[in-house]
Amino acid sequence: MLVLPKGVRHIPGHLDRPGQEALLEDIRDVVRRSPLYRPEMPRTGKPLSVRMTNCGDLGWVADKSGYRYQDRHPVSGAPWPPIPSRLLALWAELTGETRPPQACLVNFYDTDARMGLHQDRDEQDFSAPVLSVSLGDACLFRIGGTARGQPTRSFRLESGDVVILGGGGRLAFHGVDRIYPATSTLLKDGGRINLTLRRVSA
Repeated sequence: MLVLPKGVRHIPGHLDRPGQEALLEDIRDVVRRSPLYRPEMPRTGKPLSVRMTNCGDLGWVADKSGYRYQDRHPVSGAPWPPIPSRLLALWAELTGETRPPQACLVNFYDTDARMGLHQDRDEQDFSAPVLSVSLGDACLFRIGGTARGQPTRSFRLESGDVVILGGGGRLAFHGVDRIYPATSTLLKDGGRINLTLRRVSA
C-alpha cells in the first residue's frame, strides 16, 4: 500500500471521461487565447522540456531573470485568460479553501518531457493547498519530503486523477519521471496536460 506524505492526497479517477472532455475543451480555449510557450531555466537559459501557459489573475513564468508570477503572457504581452469555471468548482469542492485560486498553470508534456524534483515555493502564501489535475496519457509521479534528499515514492497518475498538496505536504518535493505514451485517447495526438491551481498571495 502506498503511503503518501501527510497532507498529500491522491484522488484517482475523480473526473470521468465526459468531465475530462469538457475540461479539455475549456483548456483548448485557454490555449487559443494564451498560446503554449517553452520557459527557460534561470541563469542557463536552457529550455524546459515542458511547454506551458497560464490562466487566472497571475501566471507562473520562468526565464533568465528567475521564477516569478506576473499578470501577462511573457511572449504575447496579453493578460492571462480567466480560470475556467469547472476548475474553480473543483477547487471549491476539494480544497476546503474559501479564497479562490489566483493562478492555474497549464503544462503540456509530450512523450519525452520530464519534470525534475522541485518545490512549489514561488508563492507568498503557503497556507492554501496546490491542486493538480491530470489529463491525457498517464505519468510516473514522484513525491518526497520537504527537504531535498529525503526518500521519495512514485506512483502512476491517470487521466482524471487529482493530487492535492496541502498542510505538511504543501512544500513536498515532487516531479514527473516519465510519460507513458498511448495510455489515453483523450488527446488526439497523445501527451499529457497537467493543470495546477494555486493561491499566490495571502
